[in-house]
Amino acid sequence: FCSADTDSQEFATGLSDTEEARVRDTAAYMAHRDLFTSGLEMERSEVISRKEAMRESEHFKRMNEDSLMHAPEFVIKPRSHTVWEKQCVRLHCTVSGWPDPRVIWYKNNVAIDPLANPGKFKLESRYNVHSLEINKCDFDDTAQYRVSAMNSQGEQSAIASVVVKRFKGEIDETLPLSSLPPVGPVSEYGITFQIHIVDTFGVSFGREGETMSLGCTVIIYPALHRYQPEVQWYRDDVLLSPSKWTHMHWSGDRATLTLTHLNKEDEGLYTLRVATKSGYETYSAYVFVKDADAEVEGAPGAPLDVRCLDANKDYIIVTWKQPAVEGGNAILGYFVDRCEVGTTHWVQCNDTPVKFARFPVTGLVEGRSYIFRVRAVNKTGISHPSRVSEPVAAMDPADRARTSAPWTGQIIVTEEEPAEGIVPGRPRELQVTEATKNYVVLSWKPPGEKGLEGVMYYVEKCVSGTDTWQRVNTEIPVKSPRFALFDLAEGKSYLFRVRCCNSAGVGEPSEATEAITVGDKLDIPLAPGKVIPTRNTDTSVVVSWEASKDVKDLVGYYIECSIVGSDVWEPCNNKPVRATRFICHGLITGEQYVFRVRAVNAAGLSPFSPISEPVEVKAAIASPAPPYGITVLECVRDAMVLSWKQPTFIGGADITGYFVDYREVVDGVPGKWHEANVKAVSERAYRVSELLENRKYQFQVRAANMAGVGIPSMPSNTFLCEEWTIAVPGPPHDLQVLEVRSDSLVLLWKPPVYQGRDPVNGFYVDIKEGDAPEEAWRGVNTKTAEKTYLKVKDLKEGQTYVLRVRAQNKAGVGKTSDVTEPVVALTKPGTKEIVVEVDDDGVISLNFECSNLTPDSKFVWSKDYKEITDSSRLTVETKGNKSKTVFNSPGEEDVGVYSCLVTHTDGASSSYTLSEEELKRLLEVSHDHKFPIIPLKSDLAVELQEKGRVRFWLQAAQMSANGKVDYVFNDNVLSQGDKYKMNFDKNTGVIEMFMESLTPQDEGTYTFQLNDGKATNQSSLVLIGDVFKQLQKESEFQRKEWFRKQGPHFIEGLSWEVTPDCCVILKCKVGNIKKDTSALWHKDGHQIKADEHLGFTEGVLKLEIAQISRKDAGVYEVVLKDERGKDTSTLNLTDQETPILMHPNDHFLKRNSNSSTPLKITSTDEGIRLYTFVSIYNDLLQVTWHYKDSAISFSDRIKSGVVGEQLWLQITEPTEKDMGKYAIEFYDGKGGLRRTVELSGQAFDDAFWPRLRLFYAGLNEARFLVHLYISLPQALNLTCNISGNPVPEVTWLKNDREITSDEHCILKFESGKFASFTITGVNTSDSGKYSILVKNKFGTESGDFTVSVFIPESEKKMLLLEAL
Repeated sequence: FCSADTDSQEFATGLSDTEEARVRDTAAYMAHRDLFTSGLEMERSEVISRKEAMRESEHFKRMNEDSLMHAPEFVIKPRSHTVWEKQCVRLHCTVSGWPDPRVIWYKNNVAIDPLANPGKFKLESRYNVHSLEINKCDFDDTAQYRVSAMNSQGEQSAIASVVVKRFKGEIDETLPLSSLPPVGPVSEYGITFQIHIVDTFGVSFGREGETMSLGCTVIIYPALHRYQPEVQWYRDDVLLSPSKWTHMHWSGDRATLTLTHLNKEDEGLYTLRVATKSGYETYSAYVFVKDADAEVEGAPGAPLDVRCLDANKDYIIVTWKQPAVEGGNAILGYFVDRCEVGTTHWVQCNDTPVKFARFPVTGLVEGRSYIFRVRAVNKTGISHPSRVSEPVAAMDPADRARTSAPWTGQIIVTEEEPAEGIVPGRPRELQVTEATKNYVVLSWKPPGEKGLEGVMYYVEKCVSGTDTWQRVNTEIPVKSPRFALFDLAEGKSYLFRVRCCNSAGVGEPSEATEAITVGDKLDIPLAPGKVIPTRNTDTSVVVSWEASKDVKDLVGYYIECSIVGSDVWEPCNNKPVRATRFICHGLITGEQYVFRVRAVNAAGLSPFSPISEPVEVKAAIASPAPPYGITVLECVRDAMVLSWKQPTFIGGADITGYFVDYREVVDGVPGKWHEANVKAVSERAYRVSELLENRKYQFQVRAANMAGVGIPSMPSNTFLCEEWTIAVPGPPHDLQVLEVRSDSLVLLWKPPVYQGRDPVNGFYVDIKEGDAPEEAWRGVNTKTAEKTYLKVKDLKEGQTYVLRVRAQNKAGVGKTSDVTEPVVALTKPGTKEIVVEVDDDGVISLNFECSNLTPDSKFVWSKDYKEITDSSRLTVETKGNKSKTVFNSPGEEDVGVYSCLVTHTDGASSSYTLSEEELKRLLEVSHDHKFPIIPLKSDLAVELQEKGRVRFWLQAAQMSANGKVDYVFNDNVLSQGDKYKMNFDKNTGVIEMFMESLTPQDEGTYTFQLNDGKATNQSSLVLIGDVFKQLQKESEFQRKEWFRKQGPHFIEGLSWEVTPDCCVILKCKVGNIKKDTSALWHKDGHQIKADEHLGFTEGVLKLEIAQISRKDAGVYEVVLKDERGKDTSTLNLTDQETPILMHPNDHFLKRNSNSSTPLKITSTDEGIRLYTFVSIYNDLLQVTWHYKDSAISFSDRIKSGVVGEQLWLQITEPTEKDMGKYAIEFYDGKGGLRRTVELSGQAFDDAFWPRLRLFYAGLNEARFLVHLYISLPQALNLTCNISGNPVPEVTWLKNDREITSDEHCILKFESGKFASFTITGVNTSDSGKYSILVKNKFGTESGDFTVSVFIPESEKKMLLLEAL
């Protein structure tokens, strides 16, 4: 389809005037270049033509992988075209083969000779791209064109069709040639108008019942007020007229067509034609109409294009087209409905569905007008009704011409005055006009006599082979010379004849027809042939197929498509198309589709064609646009190195190379172009050699892809060929911007070709806002960048920037590179970053996802921005819109910057820096994933429970529902039973095993083995030797204790204690007693006391012995008992066992002295006091104070005394002479107790000067002991250097509690690097353990130090002397 607007007089190249002139100039030059001469006398040219060199190019090698001789092959085949008359069309193809094929074009199998029709055909062959241009097409150019390529290895052909169309009614073919309008622009009112159609409508999709508007803006120059051009709308080349279905509007600058109620009849190619006498412009686009949703799911689509044929008084033949959608089952047939014009009452015309798409409707009232509709039916249900037909009157065609009277929905017929009393003759020319298995239609001519009374007819039938004639219409004769017979036996043969009748009688019968066998005379079409899909756009595919053979009354073809693998077929068109080529629109970009076709006629739908080969939906390739930005990178006496920028449009296929041309410029006049390279170069830089020194040159560059070589670039600036001698480097080149984000981007470049006097040792990157002046350039990096890439940070979101690069060597900084294209600092929606992942198998991979892929997009992975080609260390896997790079064997050599670029997108790219630390972390995670360990909150342990029950247990941190545990004892797996009880709580991870008791056979090693998928772990507990025996003994003891404690029992056995009054109390603690529990006391077997009613709250039993003496010696026993059992506790209170019975006072004194506290020293206002405390003091207690092992002589300066239970020694105005060892001695008559204290050194200092200090600090593993000789108050300051990204949080702790900053303790964290801790005035309360804790999302670090405050000896003595 030719859906783009094209000029009626000229071929639409899509180029500007300047570009078109450049193309013509290049075409002439290329034609001149392709000329060659032959002859033995001529020297062999040293310059190889570019066409020959293409065989050796990388591009050509890709098309000819083996580089050997092979038959011709069509890389790109010519495409068919449908154009309007007077337009131009170009067919082109790309052919490979070796030797070079000879290409010939044919029109209807006749070779085309351009010289035979000068100006009509133009043939071109350039770089294996061959084209045929047909100028100003006319009807005679409608043909099948074949291109044949032949060499010594074979021949290949490709075919394309050209259809030339004319708007109906445009030219009256009957007019003489002299009266036809002239060809070409014609002035109107002395003005030549130019028409431009803009703001057009595209391919549109609608659904039955909807409303759709199509519109275009029309610009006519010059603009005249109220000038009215001719505006016409066409559908499938048929002029549309206003109706209730189509409304047209012209606003003066915009043409609009509104389809008020879409039906499938509205599907087709819509064309807007705007004409003046100066010429016309057209624009076309296709409109697709889908079926409305069925009332019953699975019901068929509605029929379409209902028409009325052969209208007569007695019947009307209704025809229609079958729908493309049959629903869930095949269509069984169709119901035809009629409605009389002027009413809304619909009547079904047939009782059973008819499969044939034609049906004669009878039972009409003569002169009445009717409309019809059709419904399809299958096993599931009935479709929506079709659009109604145009109204038609039930009357003979001859009578219709003589009708009169205004339109009322009823037609009044006037007839001639009849003659009377004449019997009509025989009908003439009886024949069967239509025969199906459902009906037969007869037609004839009335008798030749004129002026007869109104003639009517009787129809008779006879079974073939008999002589019995049967009248078909026995009751009412028919008025029309046509008749439809129903209810005939299918397969039988019949003869038919007709008699005329009027009021005078019945005439003789007509001649009988030949025998007619009842059955369908029209066969269902055969399936179409091979289907060939071809790429068209990124949402459409051109489908061509071979026509069905020997098909009669073809209605058209239906095309269906299916996404590969889905097995779901969708119709591409809902209105049959007659051509064998169709553009299927509305497809999903990048998906693979297959297609099938079937034909349709009135008999039904054919079988489907074979399914086509899959085709990917993406734009067809074209040659690339011209490169631009040609600059000089280096210049010597006879050569220049050029660079250029990639074309903005690459034609849908990767660029395979570039070709460079040059020409000399003399006095400002350019000469002829010459080839610079005969082989395509893949880099965007090339050295042009064999130039002349001090001459001026211009250059142009062409880009090539598999579709061919594009048009050349604009000529470059004029450059002088003279050797560069500057010491600094030349300009870097090939700048590329990647990874554009709202605050950063990455700039790549290539080093300069000309390095200057010394090698390049670094680069500087400059940046400025896009619209800023030249003086706004500023440097990005202060230190030279050693690599050829740099990440530019701290950009402003939404700001436009341009960048450039300068190279540096020892001599200085060189020329600046070309400026990049403006780039906006903005993170595009859907932008993804590279994500590092470690899978369950421990495989480390970098993953990148792109949401805006195109069909030609590729993921390109790089390391340090150099494409990864070595697969030994990395494996790249791409599926759909995701790609990942897998590390085969991660190691130190994999450290670097990894980036991914997606081609054929708007710059989708990202990078990831793999540092040594990150690699180490990933390797640890990888190991954990390869060999996962189930973490344990606690290892296997054993504990004793009630009744001596033994519990083995551990707790796992996390296990899934599929986790399993094996319980092992001495390498034997244990199972649930009477001896072992197991429990595994998967919610808490607690795993337990219980044993009621232990026996000697249970000594050994116990192990819990955990398994959860790949993760495993185990924990063991060794119970052997003394450990096991002790556990067994304790278990048995607790078991016995449990049974003992089931009745009244002793919690604590009998014991004795002495009261301050020297009384002895025997006591024990009891439990599990109740009201009827009794307690009996015995001494030496004799009961001495009974507690028969013990309270529930009583838990201690006591027996008091006042003024104990030797007579109280004996064995004491207490017995608890009730019906549950009894328990006994015994105490041996004899002379030998209890010394208190021998000397009770001595015991009291000894007990009192033993209760004394250690001697302590304190500071008082008068001096120093030594003191101790006793529990009770009385006069019996003898106390002596000693100094240096001698009894102290008391004086006014040294005194002793007692205050309550405190015994003290006071030293007034102490001196260093008072330093020494002091003691207090208690005497009980037999022996004594001595308490001592050393009053010297630290003890002396602490008593006299409690507030001087020394600082000791320790941080992490380093320890520093610092003696501070300071005058109070003085400050302490510590500073730590901290680094981390993100900046860590800092917390200070004292004795594991967080401290906050205040006036005494000042905490600071400056510049994200320096943390300081300052105590403004150190005192003894500042002693303690201090910690600093730093953390961010990647981890936590801490450091500890201790601060101790005390007074140095020298300073103490100095202060002491001052005090004295």
